[in-house]
Amino acid sequence: MSNVTKPLAGIKVLDISRVLAGPWCGQMLADMGADVVKVERPGSGDDTRHWGPPWLEDTAESAYYLCANRGKRSVTIDMARPEGQALIKQLVAQSDVLLENFKVGGLKKYGLDYASLKKLNPALIYCSITGFGQQSPYAHRAGYDFMIQAMGGIMSLTGKPDSELGGGPMKSGVAFTDIFTGLYAANAVLAALYQRRDSGVGCHIDMALMDVQVGVLANQALNYLTSGNVPQRLGNAHPNIVPYQTFATADGHIIVAVGNDAQFARFCEVLSLSDLPLDERFATNGARVNHRETLVPLLEAALAQRTMDTWLTAFEAAGVPSGPINTLDRVFDDPHVKARGLKQTLPHSQSGQVDLVANPIRVNGHSMSASTAPPGLGEHTERVLNDIGISPAQQQALREAGII
Repeated sequence: MSNVTKPLAGIKVLDISRVLAGPWCGQMLADMGADVVKVERPGSGDDTRHWGPPWLEDTAESAYYLCANRGKRSVTIDMARPEGQALIKQLVAQSDVLLENFKVGGLKKYGLDYASLKKLNPALIYCSITGFGQQSPYAHRAGYDFMIQAMGGIMSLTGKPDSELGGGPMKSGVAFTDIFTGLYAANAVLAALYQRRDSGVGCHIDMALMDVQVGVLANQALNYLTSGNVPQRLGNAHPNIVPYQTFATADGHIIVAVGNDAQFARFCEVLSLSDLPLDERFATNGARVNHRETLVPLLEAALAQRTMDTWLTAFEAAGVPSGPINTLDRVFDDPHVKARGLKQTLPHSQSGQVDLVANPIRVNGHSMSASTAPPGLGEHTERVLNDIGISPAQQQALREAGII
């Protein structure tokens, strides 16, 4: 979509966040056309630049850093020093949005808190991302995704029951809470930009990882709030739908996701178990949930008789939702992933090119992914400072002083 005007063209974002939740929000805004300037520490930059291996070939850029910083410009400024704070304030004066994920109150000593900056730019949308929010008995605590997954309940729902081999709480295989927080933050920024269109006034967005984790408990939260019963771990099974889980076949595992009674009847027909939908214990989803322990072994025995490909072909023909459990090499070799362009290759200033995962949003047939790679540390410092009127001589002095 590089030659098409994107929705956020002309919006300027100052991203002083680091690691994942804040940068993920900034990347979303960059993908949608915003000019996102990433402010980093001179010499070291975002912590995730060093979270490797693996590293991008011929560079010191970690894969972790590359996942969350596409489409941005990098400038290095030491915000702990007054001269650096002055530079950031000059950038704020020309920005629409600021993203930060410092500890609560951590930026006040630099004069970069919302109360200070809204005097400089009343239209500024200031988005704070913390572990527990601006007002909380835990506000002083640092927030890490793993810790929040534990405290926020998702680990109590993920993994096998304690009674099974390998049972116990399990975190998600990616930083689930950070990613969701970045997405919620981007949505909040977009809503604030829409509101500012009429009011002309910015706002302070308060995003907490803990709030987001509780917010995305979804049906499991309502299972508890509705019944008073604490949901338990079910491994790969579903608390509200049966059969909706993994099954072993003659040569590996597949998933079956039967979402309604008609699909269940077709599923049973493929298995040559057409009598099951006629049994009142299995005729409706509610009945199947209540008789899970009786039904599932019958299905397991049937599915173990044939191979993965045989079952998947038959289920596809019958309109029964099912699929393989792909490793990532198979994911990126999948015809759908290729057809949708979900692997994106962009030019890179040091390695020549870099493979990235594209933004999944498409508008009018165009991918919303930014067309520039994650920036090298300080790659755009000179250009960004030129934009706010810092002369070459001033930049040289700042560089010699270690400010930039």
